[in-house]
Amino acid sequence: MAGKALVLGGGGSSGIGWLSGILYGLGEAGVDLSDADVVIGTSAGSTVGAQLASGRLTLRELYERQLAEPTGELTARLGAATMLRYAWSMLTSRTPEAYGRKMGRLALAADTPDQATRRASVKTRLVSPEWPDLPLRMPAVDTATGELRIFDKDSGASLLDAMTASCAVPGVWPPVAIEGLRWMDGGIHSSANAHLAAGYERVVVLAPMAAGVGPLASAADQGRKLVEDGARVVVITPDRAAKRSFGRNPLDPSVRAAAARAGRSQAAAHAAEAAEVWKG
Repeated sequence: MAGKALVLGGGGSSGIGWLSGILYGLGEAGVDLSDADVVIGTSAGSTVGAQLASGRLTLRELYERQLAEPTGELTARLGAATMLRYAWSMLTSRTPEAYGRKMGRLALAADTPDQATRRASVKTRLVSPEWPDLPLRMPAVDTATGELRIFDKDSGASLLDAMTASCAVPGVWPPVAIEGLRWMDGGIHSSANAHLAAGYERVVVLAPMAAGVGPLASAADQGRKLVEDGARVVVITPDRAAKRSFGRNPLDPSVRAAAARAGRSQAAAHAAEAAEVWKG
């Protein structure tokens, strides 16, 4: 085993803010995670991962982007009926793939903004349209099979399409067409997909959504499995203050600033354990 993996989980607009804040806060405390050998970003984590891996932003700049008034972003909300569909699908599925197939049907049938509109909105988050040199992996789920696929520089998909797919929350945003298939949010397989860091010696998991539900593994369970396989791992999830900062609608871009400040404030409490894993 060799190398360091940074795993950035999903969590909507609030997740983008919190991830950016805790990365900056850890950096202030002397733990700079931007020197990872690979970044694995799911949904919100794909946005922050692309910005971080671009090499064009300092951790402070990454953080300050979240404090600015969001422009070009679309606001959405998971309605009660959609939430019930999520819950029912989780309770009646034994595997992430089975759950993914049910969510895929929801995603394909939902009345959402068109793909071009959503793609243009996600494009405003990019600091570069090109895949970075730093290995960056973005999970997304096939709406037909429920299977997870990893998009990266060698996948044939553009960075924008991969990121839009990984962020395509079923019932809210349209699935993304890539290579004749339709792809949706990578968080449908698990909120962090920390299992994709298998084989790396040191792993830091930043997971805005901590819980595992039904067939979906939690970030903590995935972290424990990595430890069993010989890795040194720390899993960091939002504290109580951070959760409050997320508000009632984590898909509202206006919550990013408060979430970013909460992530920055929380970082000091985790700096020692993150340094122990990252620096040895």
